[in-house]
Amino acid sequence: MRRSFLRDFPSAVRGEGVWIWDATGKKYLDFSGSAAVNFIGHSVKEISNAMARQASELEFVHTSQFTTPGAEEYAAQLLEFAGPNFKDGSVYFTSGGSESIETALKLARQYQVESGHPDKFQIVSRTQSYHGSTLGALAVSGNRRRREMYLPMVRESAHIGMPYCYRCNYDCTDGCRNCGLEYAAELEQAIVAANGAVAAFIAEPMSGATLGAVVPPPGYLQALATICRKHEVLFIADEVMTGMGRTGRNFAIEHWDLVSGTVAPDILVAAKGLSSGYAPLGAVLASKKVVDAIANGSGAFLHGFTYNAHPVSVAAGHAVLEFLQDHKLVQAADSSKRESIAAKLKSSLNSLLELDRVGDVRGLGLLWAVEFVVDKKSKKPFDPQQNFAGRVGQLAAQRGLLVYPMQGCVDGISGDHLLLAPPAVITAEEIDWAVAELRDAIAEASSS
Repeated sequence: MRRSFLRDFPSAVRGEGVWIWDATGKKYLDFSGSAAVNFIGHSVKEISNAMARQASELEFVHTSQFTTPGAEEYAAQLLEFAGPNFKDGSVYFTSGGSESIETALKLARQYQVESGHPDKFQIVSRTQSYHGSTLGALAVSGNRRRREMYLPMVRESAHIGMPYCYRCNYDCTDGCRNCGLEYAAELEQAIVAANGAVAAFIAEPMSGATLGAVVPPPGYLQALATICRKHEVLFIADEVMTGMGRTGRNFAIEHWDLVSGTVAPDILVAAKGLSSGYAPLGAVLASKKVVDAIANGSGAFLHGFTYNAHPVSVAAGHAVLEFLQDHKLVQAADSSKRESIAAKLKSSLNSLLELDRVGDVRGLGLLWAVEFVVDKKSKKPFDPQQNFAGRVGQLAAQRGLLVYPMQGCVDGISGDHLLLAPPAVITAEEIDWAVAELRDAIAEASSS
């Protein structure tokens, strides 16, 4: 079934590097990494070869009966990649982001029960967030468009505000430090109001599709982590979009001092770049504290999917991790390094601020967003019916440029932006071409 009956989709037949070809021979520069998925580039032979080798040896076993050497080795390397906070932790492999979020939510609940807190079951999350499409993941998401139809089926917990310095609810005159602490204070208020029922708090370290690459203000994530520890609430970091090198760190939360432990999450969720799209794969990384509670309690996590730790998917993820490390792609995605390709992307995208309809350009590494406005001074958004971001996306695709248009960044309904997340193998020349085509697409959409 097609994702939408409202338009036709070209048939993709081949990919190489940052390029995708359709059945007519037209090629497209994948400037969004599909949906911030592909980080290492398309058609890397090392990955497909690793998958083929695994499939030829063992295509599948069920995790209720076996583990596999590939899963054990990959899990150990992934824990090391995640840093000292996950030393002696464990990894639970799934088939993607939504499954991983469901797993993390259930893991947080079981942790609280095993720790002697059976009354803790609520999950606090943030407005303008997105954590997945299953009902549990939707319950902790704040994306209005994706939630509204299913709300009668969803069990709700508290949603708190989310820092968005371009449109802040507080005073941003101090560089957003004060407003970050005010947003963080909303978490403590929600925990107190729940009368001891909060099991976990879930957040993307920097926003993904719903707000578009919003970077949190200084002190914000540190304050959240402190509040969680104070109230014995687990901190779940959703790194489905931001992890595996995308922002120029192994995981985005490292930008806010993961090594010292001040922002260390109890559970970390990865997907998308985990396999770079080569196979369906997600992972939940649990810290030693969480693992020990279950290992020393009931001894078993009461949860499972048929395709947990699928051998071929795990082989793909393992090969992707080795490829991105061998080719130093995390360093390439570090926009703070002057000579990196990510720094080139940052400077090129910032040139779009010259355009009348571009209100904000924001992001880190190789995860960026361009927000559109009717008027720069008032920051007035477009009428949602105009679907301005969608028009820009269509015009860009006609030019052979793939971007990820979104709506709702202002209030869940209005507000248009593009999410941009090219593979780390993109070249400076390809960035120049892409930004020039994007500039022309914005100009055409503005005049129509």
